[in-house]
Amino acid sequence: MDIRLARLSDAVAINELLAELGYPQSDPAATAARIQTWSDDPAGAVYVADTDQGVLFVIAVHTCPFFEREGTWARIVALVVSTQARRQGIGSRLIAAAESFATHHGCLRIEVTSSPHRTQAHTFYQSHNYTLTPTRFLQNLTS
Repeated sequence: MDIRLARLSDAVAINELLAELGYPQSDPAATAARIQTWSDDPAGAVYVADTDQGVLFVIAVHTCPFFEREGTWARIVALVVSTQARRQGIGSRLIAAAESFATHHGCLRIEVTSSPHRTQAHTFYQSHNYTLTPTRFLQNLTS
């Protein structure tokens, strides 16, 4: 297994993973375009775990400067482990890759959001020393 940056050719596999997370994707070309956008942005990275069975894991991380103080922080935007490959330690390796990216970019902290019903994911994050901070307010800007 190889943890590597995502390639445009990973779009179909990433779509399948995002569908498992509850975000069905219908257009691999659109996903490939997003991979390209992330690849072109030095503040972000998309990593996949390439296995003998193909790409079964993906994580996306992005950095952002603080406004209220010096420094930057990072956010894990997506983390998906295929249901057929969970509990094998790959998610931990992807988290480590995201944390390494954040550290390399001088980030002071990293955060991840997770839907309330994903209790197994919450247990996973807490086992990696992530602390639950439950207040978050969102507003969709499109109808």
